[in-house]
Amino acid sequence: MVSAGVREPGVQIQGELPYLQGAMFWKFDLHTSSHLDTLLERDDLSLPELLDEEDVLQECKVVNRKLLDFLLQPPHLQAMVAWVTQEPPASGEERLRYKYPSVACEILTSDVPQINDALGADESLLHRLYGFLQSSGSLNPLLASFFSKVMGVLINRKTDQLVSFLRKKDDFVDLLLQHIGTSAIMDLLLRLLTCVERPQLRHDVVTWLNEEKIIQRLIEQIHPSKDDNQHSNASQSLCDIIRLSREQMIQAQDSLEPDQLLATLEKQETIEQLLSNMLEGEQSQSVIVSGIQVLLTLLEPRRPRSESVTMNNFFSSVDGQLELLAQATLDSASSSVGTLHALRPRLGHFHQLLLEPPKVGQLEPLRTTWGSLAPPLGNMRLHVVKLLASALSANDAALTQELLALDVPNTMLDLFFHYVFNNFLHAQVEVCVSTMLSSGPPSDSSSDTPAQNPVVKHLLQRCCLVERILTSWEENDRVQSAGGPRKGYMGHLTRVANALVQNLEKGPNAEQLGQLLKELPA
Repeated sequence: MVSAGVREPGVQIQGELPYLQGAMFWKFDLHTSSHLDTLLERDDLSLPELLDEEDVLQECKVVNRKLLDFLLQPPHLQAMVAWVTQEPPASGEERLRYKYPSVACEILTSDVPQINDALGADESLLHRLYGFLQSSGSLNPLLASFFSKVMGVLINRKTDQLVSFLRKKDDFVDLLLQHIGTSAIMDLLLRLLTCVERPQLRHDVVTWLNEEKIIQRLIEQIHPSKDDNQHSNASQSLCDIIRLSREQMIQAQDSLEPDQLLATLEKQETIEQLLSNMLEGEQSQSVIVSGIQVLLTLLEPRRPRSESVTMNNFFSSVDGQLELLAQATLDSASSSVGTLHALRPRLGHFHQLLLEPPKVGQLEPLRTTWGSLAPPLGNMRLHVVKLLASALSANDAALTQELLALDVPNTMLDLFFHYVFNNFLHAQVEVCVSTMLSSGPPSDSSSDTPAQNPVVKHLLQRCCLVERILTSWEENDRVQSAGGPRKGYMGHLTRVANALVQNLEKGPNAEQLGQLLKELPA
């Protein structure tokens, strides 16, 4: 008999073998220990030699104490910061030039508390990092990405120290704007707004940036005198600020104070300056496209994301832009009033861009498998269609009246049928027409005829929507019967026809649609 805790030789207790196997595994250390431990015992070990080891990053992340003690020595920290901020020597193979800067960046952004603490507490290291921004020429994009990643981790983990350090730098915002054409620097600006979580500190950051006139100065970057990268990144920054600020307002509904950056952006005078940059003097397609992206973002309805998922009338992202879905109506109160007021006197300029885009004579004809486009529609005119469609969807009485006076819907339909295979355009026009059919009369329309919607009347009488649908359908059937290709817009045209029928049967304009259809020639 075997007593508890005692076992006769050769007798195996049930269930013991797996335990013994595990014990043997660890006893004989079949899991090979890191070669780093042996290296770290050497007094003459250099930092480059250490970074040549493949498992240095993994050992850093699992907080290898010996390794961290080595890396956190001031000379080694200084060397790693120098690697991520200074141009490497031009000599040597290209693939090796950025090897140590890349590994150093991964170590500095490994989110190990000891490394974060050492960087955040040493102002000399922060000054070395900040010196990268003070480069006079254009920044190396790869080094800029390393710099932005390191600063991003510090903003996220050592928020108070970094915000305090940056606010002491009088030239910080100047340098951000000087290098805004580098995408990594644009990301750094956004990290300041997204990674500062404490409400009071975020309020302080927003107040500081607003006092530095960051919004006005970003709009100055969207100007023909700047390059395309500056246009694009400044526009993206403004769009992200709008969305982030509105999201913050939704999450902090108990706060009575509006977001200062958003309030500045939504001012009519701010939008007027943007429109002036876009449309006055020498016109640049890059400036127009970048400016329209900001205007489209301002015109988005302000609804929580969770609510948008369950509602029919919301914006969804298509090709990087926001499109109003069919059946959607947008109260002018839920979009930027300042934007609508600033946009109204400029509608004629945008409509003219659809008719005569700038430098259209310099655009090379676009040859396709089915023919040649001379001129092609182009990205700029597509964005103008998006903007005018969004303006119509705002359902603002004065804006709508101006758009109808310019005959904008007719111009959109002309482009719809002319560019037979441009489905990006077809989607925009389809959504716009469907929205016009399903929207009630503009909010400020006359009270004595509340049931009459001028948009619907314009579509059926001025634009001859029904006749154009039928004519295009017959033309497509004729071409196909002769062995030709199906018209590229037919799917979207079918959806427009369905929207017309659905709104005739049931919709806010059903009675008016029925009467207008009766008046059509047989």
